[in-house]
Amino acid sequence: MDIPVEMTKNELEKLADLRLLEARILFDNNAYQGAYYLCGYSIECALKACIAKSFKANEFPNKKLVNDSYVHNLDQLLKLSNLHPIFQIDKTANPDLEINWGIVKDWSEAYRYDFQIDQILAQELIDAVSNNQSGILQWVKRHW
Repeated sequence: MDIPVEMTKNELEKLADLRLLEARILFDNNAYQGAYYLCGYSIECALKACIAKSFKANEFPNKKLVNDSYVHNLDQLLKLSNLHPIFQIDKTANPDLEINWGIVKDWSEAYRYDFQIDQILAQELIDAVSNNQSGILQWVKRHW
């Protein structure tokens, strides 16, 4: 089976929700390292969906933006998604949003190798991503 080279905005949105669901399933089954790892990918997919929104049909995309988007760095993806200025405003109105971003932004794909992720760290990330009032995924969804 071939892995798709390109993905649509809608596919990335679905993956964001799916990765969070998978993270919760793993967490509920005491697989905290996998839960943490997949939860971070949920935000990566969500931010990449926002980046995909900036590409117009029948328009040759900016090569630097495309190349810079192929990363796992959530801070960089937030900036590339053009949501950083909005985040600066929204975090003032909702300080918990800033706290949650402080937790989420430190995620890295390198955590797939980390055996030290415990229940507390996994729960903290899942909460920061999925909180209905100030969760990062909920916030990104309002802008995609």
